[in-house]
Amino acid sequence: MSRFALSVSVVALWAGLHTPALAQPYMAAPEVIGAAGGETISGVVFEDLDRNGRHDRREPGVEGVRVSNGRDWVITNAAGQYEIAVRPDMNLTFVQPSGWQAPVDHRNVPQFSYIHKPGGTGYSMRFGGLPDTGPAPEAVNFPIIRRPAEAHAFSCAVVGDSQTYSNQEVSWFRDGVVQDLAAMDLTDQDCALYVGDVVGDDLGLLDRLLEVGSVVGAPQWLVHGNHDFDFDAQSDADSADSWRRIYGPNYFAFEMGDVLFVALDNVVYPCGPEDYASGHDFCAPDARPTYNGRVTEDQLVWLEGLIESTPSDMLIVLSHHIPFVSFVDSTSDKHQTDNLDRIHDLVSGHQALSLSGHTHSTENHAPGQVFDGWTENTGTGPLPFRHIVAGAASGAWYAGDLNVDGNPMSLQRMGAPNGVVMLDFDGVDYAERYVGARIDETRGQWVGVSTPSLRAWYDAIMAWRAEDRDARNPVPPLSINDLPDPNILTLEELADGVWVTANVWMGSSETQLSGQIANGPALSFERTQSGAGEAPRIGADWADPFAVQRQLSVARYAMQSRSGDERAQGVFQWQGRQTGPAAPQPQNSVADRNMHLWRAMLPADLGLGVHAITVTSTDRNGLEFEDTIIVEVREARPQPTFRTELWAD
Repeated sequence: MSRFALSVSVVALWAGLHTPALAQPYMAAPEVIGAAGGETISGVVFEDLDRNGRHDRREPGVEGVRVSNGRDWVITNAAGQYEIAVRPDMNLTFVQPSGWQAPVDHRNVPQFSYIHKPGGTGYSMRFGGLPDTGPAPEAVNFPIIRRPAEAHAFSCAVVGDSQTYSNQEVSWFRDGVVQDLAAMDLTDQDCALYVGDVVGDDLGLLDRLLEVGSVVGAPQWLVHGNHDFDFDAQSDADSADSWRRIYGPNYFAFEMGDVLFVALDNVVYPCGPEDYASGHDFCAPDARPTYNGRVTEDQLVWLEGLIESTPSDMLIVLSHHIPFVSFVDSTSDKHQTDNLDRIHDLVSGHQALSLSGHTHSTENHAPGQVFDGWTENTGTGPLPFRHIVAGAASGAWYAGDLNVDGNPMSLQRMGAPNGVVMLDFDGVDYAERYVGARIDETRGQWVGVSTPSLRAWYDAIMAWRAEDRDARNPVPPLSINDLPDPNILTLEELADGVWVTANVWMGSSETQLSGQIANGPALSFERTQSGAGEAPRIGADWADPFAVQRQLSVARYAMQSRSGDERAQGVFQWQGRQTGPAAPQPQNSVADRNMHLWRAMLPADLGLGVHAITVTSTDRNGLEFEDTIIVEVREARPQPTFRTELWAD
């Protein structure tokens, strides 16, 4: 059973989240005038009273709007006018100001930019790159409209790594996360923020995915990820060209209420001399082209100017694909962000929040957290503000067996389900919660039992998994059918050590755990990772028993038919790679470590019989999840399968 409770303050926040939506979506585009080819571009940010996207004489300009060429900033005057230098390759953007709303296109993608790149990409690209944009226009006018009422309370769905490699996976995204979001009554007063890897290498899927996501009702703002770039780009300056043509800028900012959202592109591809000189050997001149997590100098200058013009009482939300810091990749110099100390310095003096994706794990790092490897790889120590890794809408890459809805049960690298982070804002305050795809919102944790027999089962499969794939027996040593029921305990197992565990999907160092054995003692839970500078603890003792049971024996790999369709056999993932048909296999990602796992040792003298154990987690905002599991203590395990010997005659 599961129960969901909210503190009074969080209930009040939720009740005030939504203001009435506009009767019709505001659809328009920037007005581009002439082709002057000058050294500057001018224009006006104006109130589009008739909503046609064209600046008419009676439509007033909007003062105080920030406009950028991707490095420099200007602010519109009393008439809404601006003038800014032309750069040879630039995103001309404006910052949607609080109280105002940028138009959207038919995909519910905000229209707040003009892309300028004379000559275009200049060479053939798989997904088309950028065409020749020609000389700089004489003027670009940006239309906006007033919000019906300035909402200081709103929600934002943070979508990590939808990462669809195929149209089949776009459909799974549609029938999972999008289905949930569409039921949340989000409006144009809310936002959907994708934190990168929106697609999986195939930018030809992006339009369909955005059309599917448009049914959610909130404007879709996208961060550029390492599976969203042009792999045939010859330089980082070209790597987002197809993205810019299909979606828009690869870095930008917008305001809502008391919040400034900043979208950074911290994926440098192909990484090169600057990255190699800073110690990244995978960026050596003779290495295969790959990416590095870094914010470029142009963006840092852009970010500095943006923050200088941001009031100190606004919350700054830094959105980027590669985490600034990560628990699951804490020792990696590729999957975390260089020059992080400089970024932290830039936002010093402001309330701030970091949002990212990339790792396919949910991580909620409270201020003060630090793990081994962060300082060496990012230049930072204990965190000055909260950093959230938003997990993945694709989970562990659409792996796992199919659930009741026909979607893969894609548990992530630390065992949380695929899904989205919901942020509920009230002024500069916010409450974070994780919503598992097609899972009741009242559920926010897995509760399991870690027994000696489960840990031995885990070790045997993981040892086989580590063997040479070409030399090992193709059949794993054990499957889920070989695992004794973890909720049936013997006295011997209790003496050897049995833990009740809670994998709290959005758990942080502020989360409190409690447990109670019915008619028995209270349980004392400890977090398996304190976040005090230690390295990740890896192995059976630190794994989530609930998740690994589902990850280590996936029957879907065995699917086959006589249809003659090769692509209907086994499982196709990643870039079309086939696994199977084969015996049930462990999936590629297994929850062998965890920063949001708590455990409590069961008493060795727990009496024979049946016991109900209730586990409750409470987060920093008072959000509470409660689950009850039932365990049996027996002198010996009963035979699990049908007793055929009774029917031998």
